[in-house]
Amino acid sequence: MNIIEELKWRGAVYQQTDEEGLKELVEKESIALYCGIDPSGDSMHIGHLIPFMILRRFQKAGHTPIVLVGGATGTIGDPSGKKEERQLQSIEQIQKNVEGLRSQLGQIFEFEGAHAAKMVNNYDWTKELSILDFLRDFGKEFNVNIMLSKDVVASRLQNGISFTEFSYQILQAMDFLHLYQHEDCRLQIGGSDQWGNITAGLDLIRKKEGDKAKAFGLTIPLLTKADGTKFGKTEGGAIWINREKTTPYEFYQFWINTDDRDVVKYLKYFTFLSQEEIAELEQKMIEAPHLREAQKNWLQRSLHLFIVKRI
Repeated sequence: MNIIEELKWRGAVYQQTDEEGLKELVEKESIALYCGIDPSGDSMHIGHLIPFMILRRFQKAGHTPIVLVGGATGTIGDPSGKKEERQLQSIEQIQKNVEGLRSQLGQIFEFEGAHAAKMVNNYDWTKELSILDFLRDFGKEFNVNIMLSKDVVASRLQNGISFTEFSYQILQAMDFLHLYQHEDCRLQIGGSDQWGNITAGLDLIRKKEGDKAKAFGLTIPLLTKADGTKFGKTEGGAIWINREKTTPYEFYQFWINTDDRDVVKYLKYFTFLSQEEIAELEQKMIEAPHLREAQKNWLQRSLHLFIVKRI
C-alpha cells in the first residue's frame, strides 16, 4: 500500500497540497521530509508524538526523516492555536529545552543505516542573519495581505498580535526553504493548525526556486477523544514523556483506561500493526471488551519504550 494511502486509512491526513503529485513522488523516489517542534518546554507530551509517528512511518517505508528542533523559532513562539501572546523565555532556558527534546526524539527514530534520520536546529542557519538581510532576502517575498488572511493571524487580529509573532510564519517558511535547498527535503508534515505556515513555506520555495520546484505539505487532523475532549489531556493536565512530569504509573494508566470507542483510532495512530491485525483486535474487543486486550497488550506495548526508558 502506498504510504499516503496507508496514512489516509489510519485517519492521519487532514489536508494535502497536491495528493496525486505526492503519491507519484513517493512511489518513484525515496524522499526527505521533515516535521518541527519548538522548545517551549523541556519535554514533549503525548500529543507531540503524533506527527513524529507519521515521520517514523515514512522512515519504515524507505524515506529519510528530518527532525527539526526550533532553537530559533522557539525564541519567538508560534502563535498557532494561541489566543494571547506567548511569554518569551530566556535563551538559556530555550537551550535547556532543546536538549531535553533532542534526547526524547532520539528514541523514536533510527539514526544509523539506510534512510538514517537527521536532527537539525534552525538556530544554526539563522543565528548569523542580520535584520537587513532578513527584510531584503525574505521579507520582500511575503505579501502582508496574504499573511493577514492566514487563520493563525486572522484569529488574533481583534486582540492584537505583535510583529514578533506575526513574523513567525516567515521564519518557518525559511526553514522549509533551507531544508529544500540543503537536504533536498520535499515534504513538510504538521498539525492542522500548521497549514498556513506550511503553505507559506511552499510559496517561498516556488518564489526562490521557480515553479518547477516540487515540494509538498501534509497536515494531520486534531486528535480528539470520544467524549470530545482533546487527546493527551486529563483532569490532572497533560501526559508528559518525561517521567518526572508524569510518573510511569500515570503514563501506563492513561493508555490502559482508553475508552473502547477510541481504541481502534489509537491503534492506527500509535502502533505499526497491519489492517488485518487491527481488525482482529477490534473483533476481540467486540467479543470480550472486559479483557481490554487492545489496551493492555498493544497500546501499552507499543509505547513501552516511553514507559520503561523514558527520560
